[in-house]
Amino acid sequence: MGTKTVDEAGTDTGTGATSDEKTVDVTKEDVTEEGVTETDGSVTDEADDTTGDGTAGDDIPGDGEGATGVGQGAAAVVSAGLGVVSLTGSWVATVAAARETLVGQLQTSSSASVAKQVKEVYGDAWAATALVGGLFALAALIVGVVVLARPAFGAPGRPQAAWIKSVAWAGVSLGVIGLVLAVAKYSDILLGLPSTG
Repeated sequence: MGTKTVDEAGTDTGTGATSDEKTVDVTKEDVTEEGVTETDGSVTDEADDTTGDGTAGDDIPGDGEGATGVGQGAAAVVSAGLGVVSLTGSWVATVAAARETLVGQLQTSSSASVAKQVKEVYGDAWAATALVGGLFALAALIVGVVVLARPAFGAPGRPQAAWIKSVAWAGVSLGVIGLVLAVAKYSDILLGLPSTG
C-alpha cells in the first residue's frame, strides 16, 4: 500500500506552477490467470514449479513409452552376444573339451588302435566343443526371434525402436550361422577327424 500524488489539472506552461493537487491512496493487488500476484510493483510467480498439467516434475525423461523398450533392448543385446560366443567359443566349451579329452585318455588303453585313440581323445572333445557352441547359437536364435516377435503381443501403437530390431536381427543371423557351423562340425562335415589308415 502506498500514497501517490496525482496532478489532475496539469502544469501551467507559462509559470511552471501546478494547481489542484490531490493526494490519493493507491493499493494495487491483482491475480492474473497464471497465478501471478502483483502488489506495489513487485511480481511474484507462484507457478514456477509446475509443468504441463499443474503437477511438479512432469518433465522427467524416460518415464513414458521409452521405458517399455528397455527389456527388449537388453534381450536384443543378449541375443547378439550369445551369437558371437557361439562363433568364437567360450570357457564352457573349453572345459567340456578338456573333460572329454581326460575321459578319453582314461578309458583308452595304450594297446588300442590309433583310430580309436584319436576318436576317444580328440574326436569326442571336438564334438563337445561343437555341441556347446550349438547350444549358444540356439539360445541366440530363440532370444532374437522372441524380441522380434514381441511387438505383435505388446501394446498397439508403440512401434519397436529401430536399433532394437537391428541388434535382434544381428543376434538371429549370428545364431543361424553358429548353429549351421556347430551341426557341420558335430557331424564331421566340417573339419572332421584326420584319416588314420
